[in-house]
Amino acid sequence: MYAIVETGGKQVKVEVGEAIYVEKVEVAEGESYTFDKVLLVAGEKTLVGAPYVKGATVVAKCEKQGRGKKITIYKYRPKKHSASKKGHRQSYTKFVVEAINA
Repeated sequence: MYAIVETGGKQVKVEVGEAIYVEKVEVAEGESYTFDKVLLVAGEKTLVGAPYVKGATVVAKCEKQGRGKKITIYKYRPKKHSASKKGHRQSYTKFVVEAINA
């Protein structure tokens, strides 16, 4: 059984026992979090939402809060004597899916 949930403006496919990395969610480590924006639940019977499946939730436990690898953005403008260099680290939350309720 799997589900597709919407979080952080992205869609993520989840299964029970699987670890997922999503955009940062304000939840303490070790606490449970409920995803209520479930787009699809598939298993013995497939439920497709319009846009969300009514009454469906995904319960996950927060493992850790962290930040990804640093990426470097370098912009160079030829013939303008101009260049800029910036860095970015995206924050994330790691969840382990405990249950899919449909």
